[in-house]
Amino acid sequence: MGGKIVKRLSTRRQFIRTGAAVLAAPALLSATRAYAATPTFKVGHVSPRTGPLAGFAEADDYILKAITQKFGAGVENNGKAWNIEVISKDSQSNPNRAAEVASELILSDEVDIIVAASTPDTVNPVADQAEINEVPCITTDCPWQPYFFGRGGNPGEGFESTYHFFWGLEDVIGVFLAMWGSAGVGKNVGGLFPNDADGNAWGDAELGLPKPLAAAGYSLTDPGRYQPMSDDFTNQIAAFKDAGCEIVTGNMIPPDFGTFWAQAAQQGFNPKIVTIGKALLFPSVIEGLGDRGIGLSSEVWWSPAHPFASSLTGTSAADLANGYTAETGRAWTQPIGFKHALFEVVADVVARSEDLEDPAANIAAIAGTNIQSIVGPINWANGPVKNVTKTPLVAGQWQKQGDGIDLKIVTNETAPDIPLTGELMLLS
Repeated sequence: MGGKIVKRLSTRRQFIRTGAAVLAAPALLSATRAYAATPTFKVGHVSPRTGPLAGFAEADDYILKAITQKFGAGVENNGKAWNIEVISKDSQSNPNRAAEVASELILSDEVDIIVAASTPDTVNPVADQAEINEVPCITTDCPWQPYFFGRGGNPGEGFESTYHFFWGLEDVIGVFLAMWGSAGVGKNVGGLFPNDADGNAWGDAELGLPKPLAAAGYSLTDPGRYQPMSDDFTNQIAAFKDAGCEIVTGNMIPPDFGTFWAQAAQQGFNPKIVTIGKALLFPSVIEGLGDRGIGLSSEVWWSPAHPFASSLTGTSAADLANGYTAETGRAWTQPIGFKHALFEVVADVVARSEDLEDPAANIAAIAGTNIQSIVGPINWANGPVKNVTKTPLVAGQWQKQGDGIDLKIVTNETAPDIPLTGELMLLS
């Protein structure tokens, strides 16, 4: 803790404000830096390596290995080379654990910036710890409303130290409606929303799906919030059957969707379209469902077909995805691009910051980001609220391809620069 306090007292802004009373602290820090041939900038990284959200972190080792190699040559700031050290910790898919390891990174490891990804269960507690401790923070892989409003954000004020890039609920609703509208099915929709940050946001009467669906002529049957890791969806299935739902949507973790989908088959519920956020993002989940995984649909944040390249390495989306498959033998997953993009922003901030020893200068550099990344433009001057900028979104469906499966982009109405790779097929 003491090292972090000394570091903050050494900032230019606080030096001017506090005057001679703290002269000894910056002098000591400067002497320490003087003896270091190449100073080190520490990056904390929090991700759910284990637990029910582990699919989001499947590509972590691949990304961190490549980033460590890229940072091995150092990053130049104001004519001086800096080492970049990445310290990664597992949230275990638990919000409390995410807060705990974020605190460790900030107070014990004394990181200069912290990054995190993968649902509100990870990004919110990490961002909260960073905000409390005035440490620069960048997060992704979570719709911006659960991130912003879930942390008590005020659109007129925002946050001081924490910044986020991803799409919003308005975007996922837009791509779902575009996909469903092209299918010619009935407009009765069943909603599956867990009692967690994501589920409460998606099902929120004001900010979630209900209003836009109603405005588009859809009738939403929402049986209420269920507890994550539920083993019985009988009530939801009965409600959907009674309402004649031909579409099912929501936001679920993979184990919950697997339980629901198995029970739907057992109880004779056969919707024509099933579009679920979170649970259906990963090929491993679809493979685990067997033939009943074919035809399921979801939002698509990133894919090999996305026409973007890394600002850090120049690697295209296709090459990054193919490189992952070649090295691991596994199919590409959507979080790959966003995990890489986190470190694109870090590298850009390190290069542009006016003073890497000053957290305020690093926060200002984050706010001034304007890059073309592997997931699209990242520019916090363009966002729905302070601290948030959005990335493009399309919709896709899992279809057979050769002996395997592939997530085909079947709707791009909201992001026409991302090419279609397939056509929507109804479930049998």
